[in-house]
Amino acid sequence: MSLWTRISDAISALAKGESLAAVFERLRTPPERSVAFAIAVIALGAKMAKADGQVTRDEVTAFREVFQIAREDEDGAARVFNMARTDVAGYQDYARKIKRMFAEDSATLCDLMEGLFHIAMADGFYHPGENEFLEEVSRIFGQTEAQFKALRARFVPDAQADPYTILGVTPDMPLPEIRKIWRQLVRETHPDAMMARGVPEEAIRLAEKRMIDINRAWDEINGARV
Repeated sequence: MSLWTRISDAISALAKGESLAAVFERLRTPPERSVAFAIAVIALGAKMAKADGQVTRDEVTAFREVFQIAREDEDGAARVFNMARTDVAGYQDYARKIKRMFAEDSATLCDLMEGLFHIAMADGFYHPGENEFLEEVSRIFGQTEAQFKALRARFVPDAQADPYTILGVTPDMPLPEIRKIWRQLVRETHPDAMMARGVPEEAIRLAEKRMIDINRAWDEINGARV
């Protein structure tokens, strides 16, 4: 059964009146967690698409880049997107439900934020409304200001993209401590680790960019201190 077939089953439950919270409760464990992850990114992405007042073709394309959507699954993906976009519930409600879903897994919440940043930057413009949206979702997810700034620096061209910000460290930290944080980020970014925490295989290629960014940041910091 494909990811999108399983997502369609979850959407059918929602259409019959089951709450999003109840659907997420059933999807708490692997392999169902990958369904929850996909729904979370698409649902919040749909809400975010309203932040700048329109849904562009670029944003739809970005969804395809995060999740490889087969032609036969396009209708199911569209239903997820449109249901979330037209739901009267605010995005904060969605974010809180998702936070409870992955309450003990901050790395997965970071994966979710990466998917949202990827979608936000699909049209090449970081709208102030998108920044407000992402900053609030990050806060609800329990991320620190440094974690949010690290994500923004990696995705937004005009952000403060210095290597310390990207790794979420400060220039006054000892190099061994920075190395420890860098190694932890590398471990969390390994495809096996991502699949173990329920990230769909289709979305793991987003980690390729993360690995490049954090390794480049470490090389720059380490090289400057040699």
